[in-house]
Amino acid sequence: MIMKHAIEWEVGWSDSAAAAPARFVPATVPGAVQLDWARAEGWPDHTYGENWREYGWMEDKYWVYRTRLQAPSPQEGERVAFVSGGIDYSFAIRLDGVELLKQEGMFTPVDMDLTDRYRPGAVLEVVVDPAPKRADAHRSRAEADHSVKPAVSYGWDWHPRLIPLGIWDETHLEIRPDVYLANAETFYDLNDGLDAAELRLDVELNRYAAGALTWRLTDPDGESVFERTVDTTDKRISLHATIDRPRLWWPHDQGPQPLYLSEVSWTDGSRSDSASTRRLQRIGFRRVRLTMHEGAWREPVGFPKSRSHPPITLEVNGRNVFGKGTNWVNPDIFPGTITAERYRTLLELAKDAHMNLLRVWGGGIVNKESFFEQCDEMGIMVWQEFPLACNLYPDKPDYLRVLDQESRSIVSRLRKHPSLVLWCGGNELFNSWSRMTDQSLPLRLLNANCYALDPKTPFLMTSPVEGMGHGNYVFRYQNGEDVLQAMPKANNTAYTEFGVPSPSPVELLKRFIPPEELFPPKPGTSWESHHAFNAWVGETWLMPRLIEDYFGPSETLEQLVERGQLLQSEGYKCIFEEARRQKPRCSMALNWCYNEPWPTAANNSIVCWPAEPKPAYYAVQSSNRPVLASARIPKFEWKEGDWFEPELWLLNDSPATVPGGRMAAYLDLGTGGRHLLLAWDVPETGPNENRRGPTARFRIPAASDERMKLELVMPDAPERDSVYTLLFTSENRPAPQPRSVLNL
Repeated sequence: MIMKHAIEWEVGWSDSAAAAPARFVPATVPGAVQLDWARAEGWPDHTYGENWREYGWMEDKYWVYRTRLQAPSPQEGERVAFVSGGIDYSFAIRLDGVELLKQEGMFTPVDMDLTDRYRPGAVLEVVVDPAPKRADAHRSRAEADHSVKPAVSYGWDWHPRLIPLGIWDETHLEIRPDVYLANAETFYDLNDGLDAAELRLDVELNRYAAGALTWRLTDPDGESVFERTVDTTDKRISLHATIDRPRLWWPHDQGPQPLYLSEVSWTDGSRSDSASTRRLQRIGFRRVRLTMHEGAWREPVGFPKSRSHPPITLEVNGRNVFGKGTNWVNPDIFPGTITAERYRTLLELAKDAHMNLLRVWGGGIVNKESFFEQCDEMGIMVWQEFPLACNLYPDKPDYLRVLDQESRSIVSRLRKHPSLVLWCGGNELFNSWSRMTDQSLPLRLLNANCYALDPKTPFLMTSPVEGMGHGNYVFRYQNGEDVLQAMPKANNTAYTEFGVPSPSPVELLKRFIPPEELFPPKPGTSWESHHAFNAWVGETWLMPRLIEDYFGPSETLEQLVERGQLLQSEGYKCIFEEARRQKPRCSMALNWCYNEPWPTAANNSIVCWPAEPKPAYYAVQSSNRPVLASARIPKFEWKEGDWFEPELWLLNDSPATVPGGRMAAYLDLGTGGRHLLLAWDVPETGPNENRRGPTARFRIPAASDERMKLELVMPDAPERDSVYTLLFTSENRPAPQPRSVLNL
């Protein structure tokens, strides 16, 4: 049996590796050195106002975690080890002043045997180096381009420059038997018919020993599928088994998520007390592929024929699945504070919004184990990127050595999860600012490691690649078209990033913006440092002049926020539904972005930090329903006398045939009355198919309301009803001019 012992830590800083800290303060592990020091000093919340700026100096210090070991000495036949899931980023471990390990990389766990040096009261130290920075880089994410440190914390358009350091994952001492299971992993191959699975168990002991190995597989109901015990004297053991008709794991909108349990136990044959260890692994049987979209091999149409658009359609268990989801970013600036409970809150919101795919963006961390365990349980697919983003990562040996180590650790840890459906080299690497290609050695290395360690899971070099839509991130484009006008003209194989910004809710803004700065929002205040101004370009992400173009001046903060949130809601609704209309050529819609690492004043997110949905979340939830009545609406702003011409659709991403029914379209003008535009008898619609309907044509009469609503009503299936809110005016106000969408 393995016994875990908690460790009590303290931490201090110094200006050099050779100097000892002048002072130590209590440390929380997992956590971050910045939070420990701020807590000891009584600093105010780093999310409020400009408080985060006080933390900047900490990125350049050496930080020493220190503890006196309290666990009892190992008895005869026992061993003691120091175990950590992750230390951020470059560090050394010392015991009584003797350096035992030096490592670069936060995603490679530490498992260090201390038996021969252990004594109660010994001083264990973890010395964390300053944040890695390329010396000749300007102060930005480029400083991280020679390390595998996530680049986001060096500053982004929704993340302040605040670089976490410290012990960020579970860390403890372990008392183990002298012989124990160092590793045990179950692999499987499904046959072509998906009705049988060949299983292989690979076991590694910490040393050669005689004993008994027992392997048991139980089904999702807890019933035994098989159990076998073998006697062995080897260090490495492989066993094989075949099971018939395994219950398949599906994304939650396509079927159930049955999880089997593989249990491996080892009993030491030389011990009279039958000391044993065991390892557990949950298994979801599924086959995932990336396939070409319908008609892809006819492209390009001219000669010489060359590569078509790369495959991006997800096929799960032989069925094409439309990926409806989002881009996931760090749930917190400090990864050490992220708990299983915080993951669960956000993941449940994602599932409730009918999202079946999360792209874990390459600028951030690789999430903790509980994230993937919960995705397995909930049936949420994960597109996992390695920590490369928007940089030219080098072909240099030192960098490649660390990337090799870190990527192998990441793949080895995550490959067992059925929710993991796609590996990706990183974010925005094939473009003018990163300038990498598929010949870049870091990407060739990542491809090779994924093939060697997890060959059945698809791999993409980067996102985007040719054919994908990546952007835009505003409601009105630079040519003056709004998103409702522009999206039907798009023709992409997937929309892997798209955004529409809005301010955060007023109640949230009041928590971190000082009262005297709240209204009107201005650059140079906490509005700017929380990303409302000059976050990307000019007035992004608040875009107050764009809001004023549509609605006129806002008299209160509440009015400004409501208007901006309306644009975000209707913009996201348009893009998700239009992407679905464009299948089977289009295979997924993933908005930028889902959540936030800290409270932003304005952002493309639909869930504010820590887990507060915006109105746009509910708009996306509505547009992601497996079956819904939908309309392609020509534009957002309408005037008296315009011909209103929405095109009706029934969208179906479900695996079931949808019965027909009547769909009625109404235009509600408030004081101008509610008008029936069209009634459509929708035919039966097949699995994962859409049904295109007729176009209404109605001349808009006079009314005094600022808004109008298009309502799609299906009396026999009200769960499919949809409502769209649009801008209306009977005044002769000129349409928005095609000036810079970013309001430079």
